[in-house]
Amino acid sequence: MLDELASDEDYDTTSFSVEITSQTGTLWSHHHTARKQNATRPGTTQVDGRSQYRIASITKTFTTLGLLYQHAAGNLSLDDPVSKYLPELIEGEPKSSLPWKDITLRLLASQLSGMPRESMQSDIINELPDPTVVGLPPASPKGLPECYEYNAFQPCNWTQLLPHLKSQQPIFAPGQQSTYGNTNFELLGLVLERVTGLSYEQYMADSIFDPIGMESTTLQKPESDEHAVLPVGQYFWDVVEGVHAPTGGIYSSSADMSKYVRYVLTHYNALAAGVNWFMPASWSFGINSFYGMPWETFRTDKILEHTKRPVTFVTKSGGVPAYYSKITMMPEYGLGLTVLLGGNLGLLGEIQEAVTVPLIRAAEDLIWQDVDATYSGTYSTPDSHVLNSTLTLVASPTAGLQLMGFISNGTDVFKTLLAQWAGLIDSDSGQWRVQLVPTLLYKNETTQEGEIWRLLVVEVRTGKEKVWDDFCSADVDPASYAGLPINEVVFWHVEGVVELPAWKVKMKRERADEKTGRLLLQQL
Repeated sequence: MLDELASDEDYDTTSFSVEITSQTGTLWSHHHTARKQNATRPGTTQVDGRSQYRIASITKTFTTLGLLYQHAAGNLSLDDPVSKYLPELIEGEPKSSLPWKDITLRLLASQLSGMPRESMQSDIINELPDPTVVGLPPASPKGLPECYEYNAFQPCNWTQLLPHLKSQQPIFAPGQQSTYGNTNFELLGLVLERVTGLSYEQYMADSIFDPIGMESTTLQKPESDEHAVLPVGQYFWDVVEGVHAPTGGIYSSSADMSKYVRYVLTHYNALAAGVNWFMPASWSFGINSFYGMPWETFRTDKILEHTKRPVTFVTKSGGVPAYYSKITMMPEYGLGLTVLLGGNLGLLGEIQEAVTVPLIRAAEDLIWQDVDATYSGTYSTPDSHVLNSTLTLVASPTAGLQLMGFISNGTDVFKTLLAQWAGLIDSDSGQWRVQLVPTLLYKNETTQEGEIWRLLVVEVRTGKEKVWDDFCSADVDPASYAGLPINEVVFWHVEGVVELPAWKVKMKRERADEKTGRLLLQQL
């Protein structure tokens, strides 16, 4: 399918690499070599998993990961003002209009600083020989920076960046609104250098590239073009980023990025105390779009075929001339996608759609097969003449894992306590069901035994949709009994037992085809 997409003549000069990974290993990869290449400098003539691309702004995630490492080590705090580490921002003349003492490292990483997007980039005075042609007045470059886009892409340094920053005006107040910004990460890179005593390049290599085993990943232009993807007529491969490196300077391969994605998928909630790296920091302009540190998160209910349950994509994209890249993580499924492209940007979106939709739908089908085989069935107490308790679970892709029946010592709980809970729901239909939700925790975290789930009473909507029907806030711990969570359900798969601690009961599965299950990543 991907080669068919690339068969359009608009993509004759486009090469790309696509990889899908689980938390443990690469599941699938596909590579395409441009039909037309540079005659004098072709770079790699056969794209594969080692082929190197510029990954541009995906670099921001590496910078943030390095920041989280230093936060976890106690060498800095995410809530420190950036001026603590870069005092030049508030010292000397001229005074800056930006409120540096209110701009924290966390706000920089979350793109909530309110700072302008660029420093010494994206000034269209460098692109227009005659600005009056597009209606702009004549302007002089006098007083503007003398590096990067203003001077044949000569790299800028901190000394050149500082006066430019002091001349800028805020876009928003700190913490008010996220807006994309490269300068945020240039400053974070400088902070990392001050805190670690290492160059940004060395710190990235020592703390991230080498430990993860990213052998094709570097901040220096690779010495050889052997693995380089070099699109026709482009020059940006050779551009040295200088002070801009922490925002977009990394070269990498799809194989290396799969290693990185696996690391992130398995560590995002354990990098620093109190930090879930995937948690959004603010909403963006799109109703389904959110900013994180520095993730660009998208949630959609359009992808699943049997339910309106939203799927979450945690992404980061990047682009410099002729190089476009995107990593997409689907933490509910334990999957990650890397797309690296050299050539025509238009193909990136087509690849993203062509891969993610069937991938998620296929993963969803497999999940429900596993859910049904692992959890569905009737559970009962071994000695029913002593304690008459049974519990029935049914799985479906439309409604999740449902509790269909619960008898506790001869009492039908659907007619007692669960009915009382249902009466507390603000429901037009009056209909309700009981759903199980995984907490992703275990009673024994060391051996990962005893999956902990919670029972929730939810409304079944049958009438015409209303505006406020989309409002849905979580409450998974509604009540306790004798100090224990009354809705806690624990699965002990080796024994084939389900335990309800507050009810002081353990029940064994009766299904003949029972099997040992595993903790689902999907929030059902």
